[in-house]
Amino acid sequence: MYIETERTLIRDFTMDDLNDMHDIFGDDETMKNCEPAYTIEKTADFLQRFCIEKKGAVAAVHKGTNKVIGYILFKEYDEEVYEIGWIFNKNYWGQGYAFESCRAVVDFAFDNMNIHKIFAEAIDGIKSVNLMKKLGMKQEGIQRSQTKDNSGNWADLYFYGILAEDRE
Repeated sequence: MYIETERTLIRDFTMDDLNDMHDIFGDDETMKNCEPAYTIEKTADFLQRFCIEKKGAVAAVHKGTNKVIGYILFKEYDEEVYEIGWIFNKNYWGQGYAFESCRAVVDFAFDNMNIHKIFAEAIDGIKSVNLMKKLGMKQEGIQRSQTKDNSGNWADLYFYGILAEDRE
């Protein structure tokens, strides 16, 4: 996948992205709603096995600096059904990079890949849910106290999705 937006390039990951990925995955605050922060070794293993070998995610690269500022999960879940998710470097939060990049992936998928549905899930009921809504996703359900957050507290799991027909 290669997509150019106004401020980012969306492309496949390479091992050269390790330090930028670790800036994201190694940060406690960034990983608060995901899982505990990664060690550099865990980041390298995840980058190689999941992002590169399985092509389970794409990189959002800042055009001005050529730095990977975001990880966008984008993998086939079932025939013509894909899961999307995102984790962005906290230095780029609140600036529209996640929306710009994820919108480009969603548009590319529906316009070029004959996708039927894209869905997302999150325990962050504010920022992530707001982005899901902004991407045109509709709420499909909430599983109450479904999982634990990094502090060991029970958290709701929010499910959102968008169908090809929703965009017409």
